[in-house]
Amino acid sequence: MLTTRFVTGAPNWVDVGFPDLDGAVSFYGGLFGWRFRSAGPEAGGYGFFELNGRTVAGGMRTTPEQGPPSWTVYFLSPDAEATAQASEQAHGGVLLRPMDVLGQGRMALLTDKAGVRFGVWQPGGTEGIGVAGEPGSLCWVELYTQDLPAAAAYYRAVLGLETFGVPFPGGVYTTVNPAGGGEESMFGGMVPLSDDPTEADAAPYWLPYFEVEDTDAAVADAERLGGTVRMPATDMPDVGRIAKLADPYGARFAVIKSVPQQEEQR
Repeated sequence: MLTTRFVTGAPNWVDVGFPDLDGAVSFYGGLFGWRFRSAGPEAGGYGFFELNGRTVAGGMRTTPEQGPPSWTVYFLSPDAEATAQASEQAHGGVLLRPMDVLGQGRMALLTDKAGVRFGVWQPGGTEGIGVAGEPGSLCWVELYTQDLPAAAAYYRAVLGLETFGVPFPGGVYTTVNPAGGGEESMFGGMVPLSDDPTEADAAPYWLPYFEVEDTDAAVADAERLGGTVRMPATDMPDVGRIAKLADPYGARFAVIKSVPQQEEQR
């Protein structure tokens, strides 16, 4: 599962764009207990969602010209420029060339072969998010794509990611982990859009999962706060109870109450 022991290719940051700061702060604060802290006037409105003083995500107000409200997953790169070049060589794209971010690191926004947007973060003063895998924080990421083999080849070429097929009732789930890390270091998965009826009409995208204490309570809170339930709370054997949601502006994410480790080992 995802941790803050970041290695090359692992998710190390996540952020969300929204049209209304006060509304987003109210929604995510009510749902996860997050508080928002501005990064200062030099950051152009960007700021940090924090949980008990630790950074769990970034966020900023965006305009329609910048695209619809959405979450973006970032992966650790030791060299953002080299990763951007690798994306182009693998027939992906570069939306935002690598740039310095207030001395904290370098970032770039890329697209894979299917046009899925994601980011890379080259750590400087900030390695990444301050907490992962705990309630209220990022714990998993999932790519929904039309062509799984092409996606797996792209992310292997660009980020060195490895994939494994894990059998489950009714099929095989493709997990993702950093190069050389093995299945113990898996942090996400890849799912063909055609295999998930809740995503049948969606364009390919990365979906972040946040750990919660109670999935059903999180679903109820999300609805009460103006969010949308895209998939109701559902049990996944040996994984946990998950639900797919969207915030009041349409940014998609998921929540999960994971099966405790000791139960997984039984």
